[in-house]
Amino acid sequence: MSSIFDQNLPRVEANYAALSPLSFIERTASVYPQRLAVVHGALRRNWAEVFARCRQLASALQRVGVRPGDTVAVMLPNTPPMVEAHFGIPAAGAVINALNTRLDAETLAFMLDHGEAKVVIVDPEFTGVMAKALRLRKSTASLFIIDVDDVLFTGDVTRLGDITYDEFLATGDSSFPWPLPADEWDAI
Repeated sequence: MSSIFDQNLPRVEANYAALSPLSFIERTASVYPQRLAVVHGALRRNWAEVFARCRQLASALQRVGVRPGDTVAVMLPNTPPMVEAHFGIPAAGAVINALNTRLDAETLAFMLDHGEAKVVIVDPEFTGVMAKALRLRKSTASLFIIDVDDVLFTGDVTRLGDITYDEFLATGDSSFPWPLPADEWDAI
């Protein structure tokens, strides 16, 4: 299957090993399951919990049709969903497009179109600029939009999608057996 990330470059021994951050979190959750991994306000999660949530995200993404090579864009600050996205999206075989939170709506619209995003995960802090970016897109391809409920966000919350991040995660399987990339040429 061809995707925008397939450049048909020759594979050689130096770039054909399956090294991946996905194996890092798997090992960390195995060796240090009860160690503190994430702190966000009053929220505390250990590595076993974070790993399970990453697998839930990967599973939920596949259940809505995300396939290897598809792009999932995220407009998130440094919050637990961003940590989970950095592992869960590649675990679904998809490519994470971490949008720069300082960009304007026109640039974000271009990035969503050019990156061929299928799913967008949005923190409430950025719904204003993202709402404008979504209106400015030239692509007619639909986007599945997931709204994050950030307990530390104090402003008005505007929903862009039809489901919250936690509701979406609940549709996934926390024991999802994610495959590691076949080699370093797999986009993550």
